[in-house]
Amino acid sequence: MMGRRSGRGPDAGEREPMPSTSRPAALTAGILALAVVLTGCATTQVAGQASPAGPPITDVAPADFPITGAAETEADVTSRNALADLVDYWTQVFPEVYGEDFAPLTGGYFSVDPGDVDPSAYPDGEIGCGADPADVEQNAFYCPPDTGEATADSISYDRDFLQELGDTYGRFLPALIMAHEFGHAVQGRVGYPADDTSINVETQADCFAGAWTRWVADGNSSHETIRAPELDDLLAGYSIVRDPPGTGVDDSRAHGSYFDRVSAIQDGYDGGAAACRDNYGSDRVFTQSEFLSDQDLANDGNAPPAETARLVQTALPIYFEDSFPEDLGTDFSAPTIEPFDGDAPGCLAPDAAVGFCADDDTVYYDATDLAGPAYTEIGDYAVLTAVAIPYGLAARAQLGLSTDDQDAIRSATCQAGAFSGAALYGEVVRGEDGIQLSPGDFDEAVTFLLTYGTDPTVFPEVGLSGFQLVDVFRQGFLYGLTSCGLEA
Repeated sequence: MMGRRSGRGPDAGEREPMPSTSRPAALTAGILALAVVLTGCATTQVAGQASPAGPPITDVAPADFPITGAAETEADVTSRNALADLVDYWTQVFPEVYGEDFAPLTGGYFSVDPGDVDPSAYPDGEIGCGADPADVEQNAFYCPPDTGEATADSISYDRDFLQELGDTYGRFLPALIMAHEFGHAVQGRVGYPADDTSINVETQADCFAGAWTRWVADGNSSHETIRAPELDDLLAGYSIVRDPPGTGVDDSRAHGSYFDRVSAIQDGYDGGAAACRDNYGSDRVFTQSEFLSDQDLANDGNAPPAETARLVQTALPIYFEDSFPEDLGTDFSAPTIEPFDGDAPGCLAPDAAVGFCADDDTVYYDATDLAGPAYTEIGDYAVLTAVAIPYGLAARAQLGLSTDDQDAIRSATCQAGAFSGAALYGEVVRGEDGIQLSPGDFDEAVTFLLTYGTDPTVFPEVGLSGFQLVDVFRQGFLYGLTSCGLEA
């Protein structure tokens, strides 16, 4: 996150997508981006909860759904259950969405422990696309049908890696990864979106995975289950498969930023497979971008703490003072923004870390116990997101709207997304002052919402999960301030 930028971007509502012109570099479409480490990047890491989704309804018998090389580990059982449910889902949904029957995969499924490979367990010692079993280490991939290999139209996965993910983030994350790869199988039947650009291909597969997850959450599956509270952990776990911040959107192996991939999952979760079919054209907007300077790269896109505090004070008023007249037809009077050190002012609850006080029209935030840890553990944009939520409540107060119920928190989080979208496109500018976002800032916003979204010292207890907060933030980003429930 950087300050002091001049010049304005495209007008709100007319945002141009970032360029996406390259084609996938490899025939195999994997779940992982350019690099995967379980510890993640310091600015976006979310600690795994390891809270499992509900136990499977029934396990699929190995004889009924063969997976070559499977050792019947927990990861193999989860993968088989998920794949069987995916076949059921797409058998049902594919004709509705694409107007023809779904053709089952012809190349099979392959499970590998790269640390203990028995070549005799695989046809000619090979897995999907004729690959060496060791090639799937810390990954999963789909082999398209047009490769000419006997094992084309197949899914291969590293079961040891999936087990590690399940142990860290809950048992449904390996199932979601199977759903992503199965999404590539759908693409192998109907074609790839947006001239096969890698980021569109990968995020559409995420969208398909999200549509299936909603089907499971609604109780339609025969084997897998997931409870609504586990959705937060599911999104948290997906942080490890994002592209590293600074990856260009036109990179031939781009999979998407954390925000881009989570947004795609929620696109499918909310809109079903038809939304995945329709929303991944060449005009799809992505937040992924390259670092603009060596200094920004060296700082992981983080402004110094003092500069972050200054931007909190200046950027939010610029956006709201400019956007209220243009989008809502009314003036905006900027509230005061006041940090405090550990002891909340009397107008807030004693343990509050952030909030809006209508009596003195002030947004307060705890610089010691909230802003400091959020900056250190997530990044600078987590601090701005933390303040943007009560700032949105102040905006609602000026319009005579509620500030303490679920509608208010949805609206305020949506406004934070709208602000972030404007900042991404260089619209939060006044003369030489303003804000410019860095790669990873949107990822930090997602991480903040998932980390603090159910913390009652930060968000009022109004029954919203982190998953829901990320979704309304996404809506604000996509559709702007007028989508945030600000009509009096």
